[in-house]
Amino acid sequence: MENEDKKEEGNEKDMKDVANFLYEVGILAKTPRSGFHFLGTGNQSVSEHVSRVLFIGYTLASLESSVDMLKVLKMCLLHDLAETRVSDLNYVHQKYVQREEEKAIEDLAKTIPFGGDVKEVLHEYHERKSKEAVLAKDADNIEWIISLKEQLDNGNVKAKEWINSAMKRLKSDIGKKIGEEILKTSSDSWWFGDKESEWWVSRGKDH
Repeated sequence: MENEDKKEEGNEKDMKDVANFLYEVGILAKTPRSGFHFLGTGNQSVSEHVSRVLFIGYTLASLESSVDMLKVLKMCLLHDLAETRVSDLNYVHQKYVQREEEKAIEDLAKTIPFGGDVKEVLHEYHERKSKEAVLAKDADNIEWIISLKEQLDNGNVKAKEWINSAMKRLKSDIGKKIGEEILKTSSDSWWFGDKESEWWVSRGKDH
């Protein structure tokens, strides 16, 4: 009976820790991606970035053979998790500020029952040795490239130079192909591709 009571207390603590973790990840929606400050236009939260990275990672893993899809998605989901505690530091910040991401993840992982999995996923991601880790990092970089292309299409000419640097970071063949296609594709073509269509005049109405 005493062991059962202790087990129940342990489960209650686990659930409390899980609740705190879920509150913590919510701060990513309030954490701005600081690169846009230097670009001069655009804005994005870390959560918004992670959301599209997930879709990009899914796309890359779907188009690539012999890849563990779940592993890619977990890496994409967790790749910026440390930013709940260290915030988003862009390339200028990182020249002068030491980011203790490993310590942040280590401290966070101690508080949740699945912390070991989080650490394992992020360790593989940062090592960049597996095919999944390469694709997940390409997804991260492609999200930045497509965000920059949106700003370029909106008139920020500085974004073009930033895109050139970002394109050089892509490692996988499929990532490079998608990156090149993004540069050739207008960010509004998915909905405004046929700009000569009568729809944009009348919306199919007589008046």
